[in-house]
Amino acid sequence: MDVIIVDDEPAARRAVRECCEREPDLSVVGEYGDPGAALTAIRVKPPQLLFLDIQMDSMTGMELARALDPVTLPLIVFVTAYDHYALEAFEVSAVDYLLKPFDDARFRATIARVRRRQEAAQGFDRQGALTTLLEQLESRARARAEGQPRVLAEAGSRMHMLDVSQVEVVEADRNYVRLIIGRDSFHARSTLQQAEKSFQQQQMLRISRSCLINMRHVKEISRTPRGDFILVMAGGTTVTSSEGYREPVRQYFERLKLAPA
Repeated sequence: MDVIIVDDEPAARRAVRECCEREPDLSVVGEYGDPGAALTAIRVKPPQLLFLDIQMDSMTGMELARALDPVTLPLIVFVTAYDHYALEAFEVSAVDYLLKPFDDARFRATIARVRRRQEAAQGFDRQGALTTLLEQLESRARARAEGQPRVLAEAGSRMHMLDVSQVEVVEADRNYVRLIIGRDSFHARSTLQQAEKSFQQQQMLRISRSCLINMRHVKEISRTPRGDFILVMAGGTTVTSSEGYREPVRQYFERLKLAPA
């Protein structure tokens, strides 16, 4: 099967490509970080299989899928990092999903499903199934956007309403938590455990007893001589994992590594 990979993150494209290279019947014929360029290439020469990221800035994966020619529609595997709302829809749809970070076993299970779909393609309404799936995804996306959690926090003498998706770091500070967004710092009366529940829709990682980070905002990762992790956030804040959390943090990042098995 000819394969095209569309994802605006180079590391994510590489992860899919390396998994494909270990499957003898898959041939990656194109990789695109720009959804517009990918759409043009797919229209010129459609692949049999398309790995398509959902979250991309210039065009979402759902928008790209809707723009495909139904006559030459490839089998589609959506790739998602955060969209837990989508998983139920994928389970009842004709296309599969990969939740980042995925391992070799999950990828092989996806490809096995793809092969079964390809064998049954003659009597299968792929376009109808895709239309139903996209309607489910967009409905869930709207509901999630309308219910985007916000928290009330204080900076100086003023109160601010903060979107939890914007928060990069959450740190315990006695009877409060400190919420960091870029160079700004806010305080809210809460425990870290309570804050963790408020941020459960985000991709949060506990790196110490007193600190949570939003993985969506991590910019750089390095290690100390002792092996603890130093993380630089998008806004410039630097945080370090503690010894007690060194191993679970290491295991988390191991799952993100792209080296072949």
